[in-house]
Amino acid sequence: MFGDAILETIHIADWNEFVALTTECDGWAFRGLQDADWPLLSSLSRYLQNYVPDKSSWRLREERAFRIFRRKAHNYLPDASVLDDDIRCLALMQHHGAPTRMLDFTKSPFVAAFFALERAVKNSAVFALDTPRLWMATPINNATLHRDMIDPRIEGNFERYFASNANDIMWVGEPDQMDRRLVAQSGTFVVPGVLDKPIDEIIQHYETGPAMIRKFILPASIRKEAMLALYRMNITHATLFPDLDGLSRSISYELEITWPGHATAASKGY
Repeated sequence: MFGDAILETIHIADWNEFVALTTECDGWAFRGLQDADWPLLSSLSRYLQNYVPDKSSWRLREERAFRIFRRKAHNYLPDASVLDDDIRCLALMQHHGAPTRMLDFTKSPFVAAFFALERAVKNSAVFALDTPRLWMATPINNATLHRDMIDPRIEGNFERYFASNANDIMWVGEPDQMDRRLVAQSGTFVVPGVLDKPIDEIIQHYETGPAMIRKFILPASIRKEAMLALYRMNITHATLFPDLDGLSRSISYELEITWPGHATAASKGY
């Protein structure tokens, strides 16, 4: 059970309350989960927990996946030099659906709300991470591991501080070069130093103070109002994934929209 110094849980009553409360989180990073009970784990952590119970092998398995991707991905890239940069290579893997230790966050609470609510059928959640304070924080047991020291964009740092799975640390940031999806989603990444703990547990190893994570629980009852508000803000799959895949995925929500005069307009091809 986490105390108030680690994680603060807020139950949202309506969409306007979410808008008001997240406005107070200026400069924070947000992540939406369609099930409020899901932990803040990366796709790689979830995969390994589900299918590879032997934690002692996790480091070697991650290294092997990284190596296989690098050996083969050059066949599909106009510029294979991206594979030489650890953080850009991880971002590319993440972009195309490979399980990695990265967690996608966004600087927009509304983008996070979209991902939380778009397919939700029960209570969902938006996590807010106090990144301005985290940038200045260091692990309690090792103050030398500040953000600049562990920056995985620096050659050798990913292997030194993260791939070893030995450091209860986390880094927040973006690759030096961002792809279109990351730009469209106002995206950023959280890179944890261990694979067997969620982000809120890793933060326990950092300096204490006001809660560095807020968990906004969104009841299923606000989905209709919220999704319509997000649609009017032009936050859809088509805008968050600026390609044909995103456009195709955006059609799902079009099935829910009913405007005044909709039947007449449809008959005219609008």
